[in-house]
Amino acid sequence: MSCRTAFARARVSPGFTLLELLIVVVIIGLLASFVAPRYFGQLGRSEVQVARAQMQALGTALDQFRLDVGRYPSSTEGLAALVTAPVGEVRWRGPYLQKAVPTDPWGRPYQYRSPAPPADYELLSLGQDGRPGGSGDAADLRFP
Repeated sequence: MSCRTAFARARVSPGFTLLELLIVVVIIGLLASFVAPRYFGQLGRSEVQVARAQMQALGTALDQFRLDVGRYPSSTEGLAALVTAPVGEVRWRGPYLQKAVPTDPWGRPYQYRSPAPPADYELLSLGQDGRPGGSGDAADLRFP
């Protein structure tokens, strides 16, 4: 077989038709439509889990503040009292957090209220939508 004949055979090899390419694109699209919602659903659940873990850590820091000072920070002092001493507070032995007060996983500050009957305090995240109420990932998260 001459070099010319081998080259001619290589050039004549069939490629993909437009129809075959469209079928492959449709199959990839169908697979993505099944996988994407499950992936993003897991992402939303993990944000809620992070928010709950952060709120629990803040609750632990608030309890430590109470043990040292004898009360929870007031609503006006807020969560900042866990990082910097409230004015005139001599029994403060903080900081009670290693870093600054975290924001919730959606980038908004946690809301803190004390007193918050029937509890001594309340921590609140408004969820993914940032509005009161909601359901699913948009539901409000409260601690304790």
